[in-house]
Amino acid sequence: MLRPETEAELAEIVRGAEGPLSIYGGGTRKVGEAAGQVLRTTGLSGISLYEPGALTLVAGAGTPLAEVEAALAQEGQALAFEPPDMSGLLGGSEPKAEGWGASTIGGVIAANASGPRRIQAGAARDFALGVRFVDGSGEVIKNGGRVMKNVTGYDLVKLMCGSHGTLGVLTEVSLKVLPAPKASACVLIDGLNVAEAVEVMSKALGSPFEVTGAAHAPKGVDGHPVTMLRVEGFEEQARYRATRLAELVGQAARIEDDPAKVQKGWAWVRDVAPLQEGPGDIWRVSVKPSDAPELVKRLGEEFEVGLLDWGGGLVWVRCPMGLDLRVDMTVPGHATRVRGKSETPAFHPSEPGVARLEAGLRAKFDPRGILNTGLMG
Repeated sequence: MLRPETEAELAEIVRGAEGPLSIYGGGTRKVGEAAGQVLRTTGLSGISLYEPGALTLVAGAGTPLAEVEAALAQEGQALAFEPPDMSGLLGGSEPKAEGWGASTIGGVIAANASGPRRIQAGAARDFALGVRFVDGSGEVIKNGGRVMKNVTGYDLVKLMCGSHGTLGVLTEVSLKVLPAPKASACVLIDGLNVAEAVEVMSKALGSPFEVTGAAHAPKGVDGHPVTMLRVEGFEEQARYRATRLAELVGQAARIEDDPAKVQKGWAWVRDVAPLQEGPGDIWRVSVKPSDAPELVKRLGEEFEVGLLDWGGGLVWVRCPMGLDLRVDMTVPGHATRVRGKSETPAFHPSEPGVARLEAGLRAKFDPRGILNTGLMG
């Protein structure tokens, strides 16, 4: 296993690589299997710049996410895109792989990992200001900076977000941060089916009450369906919005405003807790919210729909091991196998035009084809 301590050391390793490299940080966001010698980025750790007044943070790619969040919390700030902790889901019932550790900020950006607040605040890529990375030729590349600005040519910051290490190995990321919400409240509606839940979530998201989370669990912690709508802000704002939102959706809605319970409930959604335990492959399916009820209906009883997030636009499903959901079921949207092994690719195949663009980018930034080879096509 390779674990460089500096950017220069990483560049030298990549330049001298004689075969593929399997790149990851803490190992908690590994989707699919990339052949090759393991290269971990956890040695590239540490917050090099944090300016609370400028809402800017710069950290090494291997910096633990928990360290970043703790530093922000001391100043009453947070990562607005609410990155999920996938260690519970990807650990599952399988033995932990060598080097299993904590989520890193580089892994968050490489996976464009975004939680329930994405529907209101945006995705991880929307808060990435700049990146430094080593490409497949061993060259150090820098793009972006510490402020949002227009770009010409390749917007490498956006390209690196969600590239899963196939275009380059991240060494440093610059992020925009925001003040953390002072208070939050959750409107809960029990007993809705998926179609009813999507309708309620759509109504809530179309309201003026600034909903920052909209999710539905066919089986909540008590085993019964529950629909969850979150509002955040100052204490009086959150209370007012929750009250008005409950009136809007009706359906015998109830309000939970205990901070600890609200935080625990949305961590349960964020980290896909309903599907963490038990065997089977785990898939995430991105669809139009209006298509979610039909998708769930098609899946039938053979599959376990654990959670609908993003107002119904993100559906988490447990399938029998080895089954390719994209082939055996007609799924509108894009399906990615997040947990499980198969001969088929984990990521949804791109449309032909997009695939050509992706191949061109990989040829540009990884001409030898050594970075997470075959992971994304």
